[in-house]
Amino acid sequence: MKAEHFDRPIERNIAMELVRVTEAAAMSAARYLGRGDKNLVDEAAVTAMRYTLGYVRMDGVVVIGEGEKDHAPMLYIGEHIGDGSDLKVDIAVDPVDGTNLVARGLPGAISVVALSARGTMHCPREFVYMNKIATGPEAIDVIIINATVAENLKNIAAAKKKRISEVTVVVLDKPRHEQLLSDIRSAGARIKLISDGDVEASIEAALPEREVDVLMGIGGTPEGVLSAAAIRCIGGGIQCKAWPLDNNERERAIAAGVDVDKVYKTEDLIGSDDVFFAATGISSGELLKGVRYYGGGANTQSLEMRGRSGTIRWIESRHNFERLDKLSFFELH
Repeated sequence: MKAEHFDRPIERNIAMELVRVTEAAAMSAARYLGRGDKNLVDEAAVTAMRYTLGYVRMDGVVVIGEGEKDHAPMLYIGEHIGDGSDLKVDIAVDPVDGTNLVARGLPGAISVVALSARGTMHCPREFVYMNKIATGPEAIDVIIINATVAENLKNIAAAKKKRISEVTVVVLDKPRHEQLLSDIRSAGARIKLISDGDVEASIEAALPEREVDVLMGIGGTPEGVLSAAAIRCIGGGIQCKAWPLDNNERERAIAAGVDVDKVYKTEDLIGSDDVFFAATGISSGELLKGVRYYGGGANTQSLEMRGRSGTIRWIESRHNFERLDKLSFFELH
């Protein structure tokens, strides 16, 4: 069945409404910072996000969520969400990007929601992981995922008017990246390692004049689509290519008619400028401050973006728990 496409432009800045969603998820998850239980972290964030999304004026379909319906009671793929209004959209959610970070009390965890016009958000679900390269507007035309690491770094450095020794690459600190790290070092670039959370890292790489210049390496496929939503708003670029876990995953994809060598660019993953993105910090990182408590409330920092206008906003919010408790059935503190 052909995906329904919502042709009328989304006139209102729905990203401001999505910030309320990520704030609720972030505050609910932050209660369990450092307590060693990632299931509690995830459950709290999912419950808060699902409840708050239900009040957004839209008819949303979850394209990226917590998994299939049989295994995810809320925010499952294909779930209709919102108040049923006429605005038809695709939704991608990651209630906690960096669940392990929160459970272990480490920095850099965020809560994320992206939204685009119906039928324009595409996730190649045949693969758990994809190889990725992401950078900002200056180098969007020079990155080639099939090129060598040295070639990409040389071209990125030239586009950004830097020496290669001044270029910083952010990479997930995983055993699978041993050769990648060796290649980056051989090329002479700097490396920033992160343990989890490559959505935040992709955004950092795409924003101008930040600490990192490019993200490289293998990460989750859904995270690649969420990153593409933010990057489309920023004006940067991401390229992804399937990284099959094993021959069985590869053969299943080929049998389903999938081109395992296809390069997915930003516009392949998010096919419209009618895209909105929101994120709230859970534990403080390079991109966003985490939830900070005070007597009777908390402060949060969020980021919201709109693709059509290219507007990016950082939002500082102060939340009064006594009043919020009267409005919510879930606990924020």
